[in-house]
Amino acid sequence: MAPNLMTKTAAAPKGNTLRVKHEEEAKAKPEVKARKKGFSLFKWLDKYTNVDFLFQEGVPTKYLPHVLFLTGITLFYIGNTHYAEKTIRKIAKIKVETEDLRADYTTLKSDYMGASKQSEVARNVAPLGLVESSSPPYQVEVAEDEY
Repeated sequence: MAPNLMTKTAAAPKGNTLRVKHEEEAKAKPEVKARKKGFSLFKWLDKYTNVDFLFQEGVPTKYLPHVLFLTGITLFYIGNTHYAEKTIRKIAKIKVETEDLRADYTTLKSDYMGASKQSEVARNVAPLGLVESSSPPYQVEVAEDEY
């Protein structure tokens, strides 16, 4: 074997164990000044929500399906909220367009009604040589045996 591949093997596998502090190390550290007491969100959460007991023996995998389910529901809720807001914006936009189209329809309808009056039609066809009839219309009667 090459000398660069030779390594020392550990006598025992390492694990998560408490470290024992030596008295000398404890004395060598300078004392930390006490901070002013004030409101700290994390201190408050740590005081009132004690979840340390959950992680004493490692990560609790028995709660993983519940956490994943709640995460899925939360993501669905957020996506549904975004979709609803997008739909509301589309509805508002279409409502404005509908009001514009309704105004255009009303304008065109009134123009058409004004242009279809008898006096307007007579004035528009006068350059073509057409005039209004002064005699009233009459009904043509055809004998039944004629056809």
